[in-house]
Amino acid sequence: MIVRMWHGRVPTTKADEYAQFTVGRAIPDYRSVKGNISAHVLQRREGDVTHFITLTFWDDLESIKGFAGEDVEAAKYYPEDKEFLLEFEPRVVHYEVVGQEPSH
Repeated sequence: MIVRMWHGRVPTTKADEYAQFTVGRAIPDYRSVKGNISAHVLQRREGDVTHFITLTFWDDLESIKGFAGEDVEAAKYYPEDKEFLLEFEPRVVHYEVVGQEPSH
């Protein structure tokens, strides 16, 4: 299993609206791709800026290619992102999951 991690920053005044956007647009997009296991969006307010981390869990790199294309480390953005983001980080990072809690 592989985790794809993206980071973005938005003005805190737009954080609630961006969080709603991720739930309504981004998460369903991730979840629609074969091989996506789950999608999680984290936020941390830091004064005038709010940080967002998107963690998506995937079966393998081939599954990520179904979402991101051949360059799996290239960040994928939506047209709506330009209304929120302070900058567009060009790359994401991937981590291989080497341990997890067993399912109950």
